[in-house]
Amino acid sequence: MRTFDADQVQSLLDPAELIEALRAGFAGGEIEVPDRGLHALGEGRTLFVKPAWQRDGWLGIKLATHHPHNGERGLPAIHASYVLIRAETGEPVAVMDGTELTRLRTAAASALAADYLAPAQVRELLLIGAGNVCAAVPAHYARIRDVAMTRVWARKPDQAQALVARLLAEGHRAEVAPDLRAGVATADVITAATSSTEPLILGADVRAGSHVDLIGSFTTEMTEADEDLMRRARIFVDIPAAIHETGELAGLLARGELTEADVCGDLADLAAGRHPGRRSPEEVTVFSSVGSALEDLVAAVLVWERAGEGA
Repeated sequence: MRTFDADQVQSLLDPAELIEALRAGFAGGEIEVPDRGLHALGEGRTLFVKPAWQRDGWLGIKLATHHPHNGERGLPAIHASYVLIRAETGEPVAVMDGTELTRLRTAAASALAADYLAPAQVRELLLIGAGNVCAAVPAHYARIRDVAMTRVWARKPDQAQALVARLLAEGHRAEVAPDLRAGVATADVITAATSSTEPLILGADVRAGSHVDLIGSFTTEMTEADEDLMRRARIFVDIPAAIHETGELAGLLARGELTEADVCGDLADLAAGRHPGRRSPEEVTVFSSVGSALEDLVAAVLVWERAGEGA
């Protein structure tokens, strides 16, 4: 059985190829994804068990943990391992660094959604958060839009500056956004990847024509945007379950202020052409994602194939 560490996973997953593989995966409808197993461990810690399989081909399962306070220890909030298995025989063929796999497929899924929802011209991309997921976003967005400037806001300015330095070294134009609300007000695309339980993005600050990408909120206790934004925007999700699992949507749904019919579509609808995405330059769009085991399986198979192991 092969093992792939984080560096190997990163070297084998080209952003453009991963985006297109996810597009095909969501459009094809050939990957089975059951409900994810989510287990609260206390003190905000969470264990995820996420399987997916093809009718003919591959089976995979990810074990992941989310510890929101790991940043204080200098550790990533998410740790994960991924096992890739031949569906026909049940033979495990590879164990992969699931943390890196998750980081890259998350950024690729956001870029895939933005390909349908973001404005045609992106002068400013605002990153809210300075963790590993935000660090992967510009390289993936660069495959679907020409981004003139990436700005970074984080609660700790030194972390924002560190990410800016990293992005500059990768060839992106980047700078620190010293004020969050001012940064939101001028951004064409806003990507938030935090563990926040209080809204960071206020609907009143988001200008017409913007696209807001909410990555961090994957439980009902977490939220990155206020309800004013959700009432104002046209909402899309990665998978239907996100309607009930994100803090931004669950409260509105429970109070009857939002129905499932108010959500315009998911990534499968966009990728398969059942929904065109953005309809006008003036509308505000929101993409709310909780992550899908489909994305993990697609990314893991791509790692295996690019490593030359064959299907």
